[in-house]
Amino acid sequence: MSRVAILIDLGFFLPRYRSLIEGDANPSHTPKQVAAALFRTAERHVAREHGEQLYRIFVYDCKPLDKKAHHPITGKTVDFSRTPLFTFRNELHRELVCMRKVALRLGELADDSQWIVRPEPLKRLLKREITVDDLVEADLRYDVTQKGVDIKFGIDIASLAYKKLVERIVLITGDSDFVPAAKLARREGLDVVLDPL
Repeated sequence: MSRVAILIDLGFFLPRYRSLIEGDANPSHTPKQVAAALFRTAERHVAREHGEQLYRIFVYDCKPLDKKAHHPITGKTVDFSRTPLFTFRNELHRELVCMRKVALRLGELADDSQWIVRPEPLKRLLKREITVDDLVEADLRYDVTQKGVDIKFGIDIASLAYKKLVERIVLITGDSDFVPAAKLARREGLDVVLDPL
């Protein structure tokens, strides 16, 4: 019986889930529904009819942003811990932790976050179609970067390969940072599959 490990980058999965599974006509799903869909997405990679079994689903993410920041245009204080995204992500993490065969690996958010201009208004600024005074609140977003997620992803791939815990690894990600770890797993005799959803 061969074992399969599924490694999912939640930061990649959620936007793809919204575009592919929810569709435009459906209302937003609850954290419980998203966790169930994530599990089903992982399970479809396990061919039980060919004697495969699920070893574990590793889910990688960061805790949601919970700090306050002043918006540079309005001057208002934005409390990220009171946003729907914060609530949703925390509830989703709780759902995932309670699921059998799911391991949640949490990284951290970098402290050097800052406000940046969204791509479309930035293009218009650079073409001098608008000036800085024309920017509105929605033209900026708070840019946060993850720390420690990529390294946990790579260490888990290496650990699965060196300890011969599984015969196949499925990566659900859009990040090319994991190519070296995937090559290492292949050199160790594992079948590595990429699912870009």
